[in-house]
Amino acid sequence: MVRMTDNPAGGYRFIRGISPYSAGAAALPGFEVIHARFERPVPLRAGFDRVSGHLDRLGRPKQSLCGMELRSPKPFTFQGFIDFNKGYVDVLKSWNILLEGGVNPVARTNVAPETGAPSEPCLYGFSYTMPASHTRKTFVIAGAGELPEGSLDPHDVVRRGETSPAAIQAKLQYVMGLMEGRMKGLGVGWEHSTVTEVYTVHNIHSLLPRDLCGRMKAGNNHGFVWHYSRPPIVSIEYEMDVRGCLTELVLPAGA
Repeated sequence: MVRMTDNPAGGYRFIRGISPYSAGAAALPGFEVIHARFERPVPLRAGFDRVSGHLDRLGRPKQSLCGMELRSPKPFTFQGFIDFNKGYVDVLKSWNILLEGGVNPVARTNVAPETGAPSEPCLYGFSYTMPASHTRKTFVIAGAGELPEGSLDPHDVVRRGETSPAAIQAKLQYVMGLMEGRMKGLGVGWEHSTVTEVYTVHNIHSLLPRDLCGRMKAGNNHGFVWHYSRPPIVSIEYEMDVRGCLTELVLPAGA
């Protein structure tokens, strides 16, 4: 069940997720979601500092942060993922971003590149809101693998431990359902998307005509980006995220 919450201090509404992240965010009227990425991933602590400085220069509060994209050295165990998230959430808490009851409004994607992986967790990109006069719907959907909404139970992984073509197809179809459900919850659809990203090391070529591109419909205007990466937790094999942004920035890796 999609649970929507407005975050007036940030200029967006979001789908409640779990402690480390929300499932997605969309700009409230009068705002737009802007996406920024670094030309090279920045170590996470320094990345938080870069986000803080960027928002300060724009005169935007930290509460305007609505999405984060991380890169990890390798997939975590489920317990390792939980442990990592504690430190990550502590920073958001110190920024006064969490809402009443510790609800986290910031969407997130966290993947582990199969080649060229960083030696430590890094920040790849982030999203935030800015005032806007246009009425175009802008949004960011958090990354999701083949795991039910709200679960971090390894036994819930779809076709757990399987990597056959049929299993990868089932995983992809499941994740597509999550993406579409989240977009529907935010009041947007593929026609509003501008970037679709896939994270897997498995061969999905045969699945593109029907299961991926065939379901993206208007989203195919922009194709999709395939990152040769693994989802952040061992035993999860396929992940996606989607966003719809009119403004995309590339920031230099240096301060």
